[in-house]
Amino acid sequence: MNTVTTIAAVREWRGALPGPVGLVPTMGYLHDGHASLVRRAREECRHVAASIFVNPTQFGPAEDLARYPRDLSRDQDLLRAAGCDLVFVPDVAEVYPPGFDTAVDVGAVASRLEGERRPGHFRGVATVVLKLFNIVQPDRAYFGQKDAQQARIIQQMVRDLDVPLRVVVAPTVREPDGLALSSRNRYLEPAQRREAVALSQALAAVQRRVAAGERDAVALRRVIVDRIAATPGATLDYAEIVDADTLKPIERLAGAAVAVLAVRFGATRLIDNLPLSAPLE
Repeated sequence: MNTVTTIAAVREWRGALPGPVGLVPTMGYLHDGHASLVRRAREECRHVAASIFVNPTQFGPAEDLARYPRDLSRDQDLLRAAGCDLVFVPDVAEVYPPGFDTAVDVGAVASRLEGERRPGHFRGVATVVLKLFNIVQPDRAYFGQKDAQQARIIQQMVRDLDVPLRVVVAPTVREPDGLALSSRNRYLEPAQRREAVALSQALAAVQRRVAAGERDAVALRRVIVDRIAATPGATLDYAEIVDADTLKPIERLAGAAVAVLAVRFGATRLIDNLPLSAPLE
């Protein structure tokens, strides 16, 4: 596996390659969720690249850019074991050189949920991801369902701007007790970590209600609200049942939807989601 730090080096690598190339964009401090994306790319593509870049433009002024965990050596070991061929590790000046003054605004799909609570976040995400697409020129790009709104925004951007690649959204990878893997899980204190399983338990309860025939989105949302309210140390930021395409709240489940929630444990904020579906009425 090669590790490079410049755009020129990535383009030199890419220019010599035949066959499909897969890209896994990351911010580092990787876990098995990231490894699963690399392994999926390895199965589907002839060559696999990953990026590690803690993107400052997607952090708000009160967020955790300075303390975001970093461990390049550990990340390189994980990527190598998963089958990555090249990892791009640029510094900020390489991605945003002096005079950089362009951004990507995706629109309505980025305005709600995380976008409403983290102004400018998805503007930063879309801009850096489009830059990575232009630098690496992959045939496929891999994202996790755990960040459902982010994946949907990237799909929208690729469609609207005619970016010639396929966005692949892979299932959320979870701990044995159900907690979605996240680089921010390390911030949880032991008691908080034990209680954080409430997020996946709430989603599982929603899924059971849907399987039993419940279609009222208000009732399904109440399942999440009540479970989090009963969780010591947990503060609900939001819980919604939304259309899978528009991410707008729905009244009844009919077709593809997503149950989404964000919960705080002290200073640590966790998100999770679960795709839902029901026959059209």
